[in-house]
Amino acid sequence: MHLTYLKAVNFRNFPQVDIEPCPGVNIFYGLNGSGKTNLLEAIFLLCLGRSQRGNGDAVLLKENEETYRIEGKIQASEISHEIAIAYLNRGRKQITIDGVKSRLPELYERFSAVAIGPEDSEILSGAPSVRRLFMDLYISQYSPKYLKQLARYNRIVAQKNAALKDQVEFDSYNALMVESGSEIMRARDQFVKVLQKTSGEYYERFSSGSRLKIEYQPSALKAADFDEKMVESEFEIRLDEVREKEKIIKTALIGPHRDEIQFSINDLPARTHGSQGEWRSSAIALKLAVYNFIKEKRKFAPILLLDEIFAELDNQRSEQLINSFAAFEQLFLTTATEPPEQLRQNAKNFKINNGAIEKIN
Repeated sequence: MHLTYLKAVNFRNFPQVDIEPCPGVNIFYGLNGSGKTNLLEAIFLLCLGRSQRGNGDAVLLKENEETYRIEGKIQASEISHEIAIAYLNRGRKQITIDGVKSRLPELYERFSAVAIGPEDSEILSGAPSVRRLFMDLYISQYSPKYLKQLARYNRIVAQKNAALKDQVEFDSYNALMVESGSEIMRARDQFVKVLQKTSGEYYERFSSGSRLKIEYQPSALKAADFDEKMVESEFEIRLDEVREKEKIIKTALIGPHRDEIQFSINDLPARTHGSQGEWRSSAIALKLAVYNFIKEKRKFAPILLLDEIFAELDNQRSEQLINSFAAFEQLFLTTATEPPEQLRQNAKNFKINNGAIEKIN
């Protein structure tokens, strides 16, 4: 899968930009604040209908404009698809695929993208909600069933919270939470177990032998070891245990909406003991593992977006990363300085300056 054309109008700092990237390595370079990251954001939005940075659509509008539009062509399974995404300020986003009005899940079913950027350190150092969003965003790209169950589960929790707030009967929602929530927990457990192995291998390579460990911690289960056969029954027991407390606090206390991932570096909690460099290297290892997992699941490679990937890596780690680029089908990367010569020679290079883009070769 690869992007063959991108057009963005009134998006971020770009009045209009048109590019035709190559199937391999594409490099955006320019001064900080020139718009390099914004271009990656436009590509991610075209693939999945949302920003990889979690920004709302109103934030993506160019200043003093009321609408943005992104168009592009993506080659997937030897078929070229035309995608358009338009947003009107304070309105709804409109998505079309090959001229047909479409919904967000259809983008997830057809396309895939993995983004790596400075904000990914928050996966290790930030709030639990960041880690849940990480799981949801990437599991949904290879499992339409997960995306459907997640939307259903979130509606159920909202309805249960409303019932708790109004002090009316809410037990009927618990059975529905168990049904959808158990499927979500199984998918998350599988996802984290695969990432544990592959990201650990990447991190050991980047950090000269240090160990990265990932552990899924579902709030609805007490057992340390995840048992797929016992998920429903344990979830039901835990819901019964917190029933009276939920009535007092008036909110749903356990379930996938309260899940957590524990990251450890050399057997110490990454969130409290990790350095900025360790968080950054761990996040890169994690996202590369995600890329490989999605590629294996979907039988095609996602588009890979690398934002300022070399900024906090030493020369040795940067060289190891560059050597791995041959394994990726199409990637886009940004840098504030000219990219390394060995990379620039085999890439399509774009220079960005004040909302304008120029192809260098």
